[in-house]
Amino acid sequence: MFTDELKLLLRAGKGGDGIVSYKREKYMPKGGPGGGDGGNGGSVIFQASKDIQSLDHIRYFTLVKAENGNQGGKNCRTGKRGRNRTISVPRGTLIRDSNNNEVICDLIEDKQSIQLCNGGIGGLGNVNFKTPTNQTPNKCTLGTMGEEKEVYLELKMIADVGFIGLPNAGKSTLLKTISSQDIKVGDYPFTTLVPNLSCIEFDDYSRLILADIPGIIKDAHKDKGLGLQFLRHIERTELLTYIIDITEDENHFLLLRNELEKHDPSLVQKPFMILLNKIDQLEAPNQIEKIKQDYLEYTPHVHTISAKENIGVSSYISSLKELAQENGKKY
Repeated sequence: MFTDELKLLLRAGKGGDGIVSYKREKYMPKGGPGGGDGGNGGSVIFQASKDIQSLDHIRYFTLVKAENGNQGGKNCRTGKRGRNRTISVPRGTLIRDSNNNEVICDLIEDKQSIQLCNGGIGGLGNVNFKTPTNQTPNKCTLGTMGEEKEVYLELKMIADVGFIGLPNAGKSTLLKTISSQDIKVGDYPFTTLVPNLSCIEFDDYSRLILADIPGIIKDAHKDKGLGLQFLRHIERTELLTYIIDITEDENHFLLLRNELEKHDPSLVQKPFMILLNKIDQLEAPNQIEKIKQDYLEYTPHVHTISAKENIGVSSYISSLKELAQENGKKY
């Protein structure tokens, strides 16, 4: 299960009611009004966290409520304020108003937060209504209701580099080789069913966040295969790496570019590299350079590798770092 879309009903806490009360203390036979104010209701807050990668932890939520404020107390005591309800979401979570589809906020930075529903205001106790002509007011007010809102959450993962390729092109194998992360790999299509995020750290302690986007097939922009479910995650990546199975005769690079362009034309404007993978399985190894020349017309950044056998991967990583720096990556 990988949840990257969700609809939630949010409800802030109600403000506590004020009360009518009178001071009854020894030696104060006419103590006057002492009814305290109600506490304010809690608010609903969303906060981005770099430690969360999906919306799985809230996928079963339908209603998110903050705590109500308590009513006022005797002797002018204010009621306890309701606790806020803070929901942590991944960086890259877009929050829209479900009623009009307007964007409310885009949580990109770690710890960035927004208060979506304000808690209700506590009511006034009768101590607030004392006047020179009314020393014992018998009046208080109720707390107001908290705000209520229905929102739609859409996650667009944030990464420096996105791996793009057809099913079984070797994206997960490459990510596992680079990061030593325990990622599922297999010799069959659609091994990866959810996006994988990983990180590679260099000797100078700089790092790149890598995203393995599940296999894209022809007509993915029409929601075929895994389709639109994961195409959106490419939108926030800074660089793209097209991983091509060199043992296939067809030009899969043009197919992938076409699907990205039809989904969002801005995607084909991103800086990119081409990796010709599985050179260890090529029946005629002497054809590697000839095949590579065919791809150089698209970009000078073409590498031949074997992700499984870790051949040529270090050269690709070095070139990837250089390309990231050329395009303004700051560490």
